Amino acid sequence: MSGVDMNMPILIVDDYKTMLRIVRNLLKQLGFDNVDEATDGSQALQKLRAKHYSLVISDWNMEPMSGLQLLKECRADAQLKDISFIMVTAESKTENVIAAKQAGVNNYIVKPFNAATLKKKLTAVLGNF
Repeated sequence: MSGVDMNMPILIVDDYKTMLRIVRNLLKQLGFDNVDEATDGSQALQKLRAKHYSLVISDWNMEPMSGLQLLKECRADAQLKDISFIMVTAESKTENVIAAKQAGVNNYIVKPFNAATLKKKLTAVLGNF
């Protein structure tokens, strides 16, 4: 029996519509259907403050607010500081990984990725499902 709520609300954040669709489809393949989208960090913050989410999957490179800034905003907010946060990036540069870790990221995915990789990262953050 999985301890993971497959109906948990998830927010995916990316300024690239195609990427949102890809991530949404991968989550659906894994059994997660309760997914909302935001196209930048400030829109994501508005949604996060309006509704309870269990998980954020955010792209790193976004304008005007980057995924790292969004993560820092979440960790600085008493309401949002405990939310699980997975960062998606096209580069696995060590300084990026370190910056994200210092800011309190739960996990890190390098693009491109598939459902198996996403499942592995989600399992590391949420537990087995």
